[in-house]
Amino acid sequence: MPSVKPTGALLSQLRSLMKECKYYNKPLNAYIVPSTDAHNSEYPADNDKRRSFISGFNGSAGTAIITPDHACMWTDGRYFLQASQEMDSNWTLMKEGVPSTPSQELWLTKNLPPNSSVGVDPNVISHSTWTTFQQQLETVGFQLVPVETNLIDLIWNDKNPPINNPIVPLELKFAGKSVSQKLKDVRMQMKDANASILVLTALDEIAWFLNLRGSDVEYNPVFFSFVIVLADSVILLVDSSKVTSAVQAHFAAETDLRIKIEPYTKVKEVLKQSIQSVSEGFVWLSTDACYALTSIVPPKRLKSEITPPALMKAVKNPVEVEGMRNAHIKDAVALCCYFSWLEKAIHTEKVTEISGSDKLERFREQQADHIGPSFCTISSVGPHGAIIHYQPHSSTDSQITANELYLCDSGAQFKDGTTDVTRTVHFGTPTEFEKECFTRVLKGQLRIARAIFPSKIKGNCLDSFARQFLWDVGLDYAHGTGHGIGSYLNVHEGPMGMSWKNFPNDPGLEAGMFLSNEPGYYEDGKFGIRIEDIVHITHANAPHNFNNRGFLAFETVTLFPKQLKMIKVDMLTDEEISQLNTYHQRCRDIIGPLLIKQGLEDAKKWMWKETEPIRR
Repeated sequence: MPSVKPTGALLSQLRSLMKECKYYNKPLNAYIVPSTDAHNSEYPADNDKRRSFISGFNGSAGTAIITPDHACMWTDGRYFLQASQEMDSNWTLMKEGVPSTPSQELWLTKNLPPNSSVGVDPNVISHSTWTTFQQQLETVGFQLVPVETNLIDLIWNDKNPPINNPIVPLELKFAGKSVSQKLKDVRMQMKDANASILVLTALDEIAWFLNLRGSDVEYNPVFFSFVIVLADSVILLVDSSKVTSAVQAHFAAETDLRIKIEPYTKVKEVLKQSIQSVSEGFVWLSTDACYALTSIVPPKRLKSEITPPALMKAVKNPVEVEGMRNAHIKDAVALCCYFSWLEKAIHTEKVTEISGSDKLERFREQQADHIGPSFCTISSVGPHGAIIHYQPHSSTDSQITANELYLCDSGAQFKDGTTDVTRTVHFGTPTEFEKECFTRVLKGQLRIARAIFPSKIKGNCLDSFARQFLWDVGLDYAHGTGHGIGSYLNVHEGPMGMSWKNFPNDPGLEAGMFLSNEPGYYEDGKFGIRIEDIVHITHANAPHNFNNRGFLAFETVTLFPKQLKMIKVDMLTDEEISQLNTYHQRCRDIIGPLLIKQGLEDAKKWMWKETEPIRR
């Protein structure tokens, strides 16, 4: 079990500050601590992990609400088990998605006294979330209060300063489209929407838009910044020390860019000046932009919608598509090296979750244009596999043996693409139930992979394809089936996905998008199973085209075997056997020659063994 952080003293300090906060001559009756930063990042930098600091819960998703008498944590099914293990007795776990769990807004209205004040830092709550809270709280006479000084920061005494690493340009051979062309496309969409100002706040949108990459957030090649696009200029708000001579040359090489550099900390001031100087047209910010910025804009001028770069980034250009394919090919070579080594090493030396993960990273480092991991590797043995986003550390680091399932979810950043892949294997003899669960998960993954569907359909229409074989026997999994993925950017990328829930800004699936295909099954305290590939949406070769809508299909770009010993062949249809055999032949045809070329004979032999055709 992981060590549990004691939070009693911290909560006492926070509650004292809540009493001292006199808004409208009243103390705060509740304080909301979101997971996000000023950019609504899913994975914030360490010094922005305020919710983790106050609660001890380290999952990527969750919202804490503290009152004088309660400390509650809302999180989704990926983190139920992890949160229950990481939080102490001061906290109550609120399981989102479970019918008996009230929404955060409803809970507040039922548990606070009349005329209560609820505080939150407006810099770390999105416009859409603020609006939802405000509307619900106002119905019962509560006030939602913007507390500009973050109360967690006032009690976080050993907080590290922000990371401030240099920015690096991304070459056009990897980006596929110049900044000037992207700017032209963006301004066309601004004109169509009658928007005179566009504000970009999401770090991956800014990195993509400017063909720049950074390292301010672990695993995510982004940098702290804001961008304001005007009709005749672009303002980049960033610490000037990050703008190296290489970045200056990168901007100078672009035609008609006219970029100005302003301090990162002056974004509110510069936005106010821009609004005053451009008196007509909408000011366009994402619904995910923080309320501290959207509140600056006159309500009649605010256009709160998904931004053009968010949609443009999701649909990869031809260079990015080819780069993503190449990245996954290189990744497969490293994975073959790792699993072929691991299968032998567990019998001759002690290999643990952490040392195994480190070894995998060494193999990836040998591939061209490798930058680093795309997230913290989920290297999990036995019951740890049931913790969906498990991260091993010294107190939990378990040995990998032939006696338990091993789930490894990992990914890499290459200059030409981002990878994310999960395989679940057993180096001994799996139980019949483990094999049945694995096969049902595999059948769901194969069903998604061969799906043909109309263009612009929402991803939630496909989600049940992956679950149906688990549902047949009363099983399921508590996470989405697929997420978008960036091109040398964030491993989780919107606005689309495959899940039972709606994605608010989902534009519908279209050719050029990349998503994960990752059904699973988790038996708490025993094992976890997940099989994950990345798929590329392509045009389908369908015999018909209803209403000229256009139909789409998936190309699986992950090329790494699914373990044959885990499959109950009698549960597969002839179509599924043919599909899996074809996939494994692709692994041989594409990865095999590279293993030979790089002199990786052991890995090649292992891969050949793992891709033997299935026969009844």
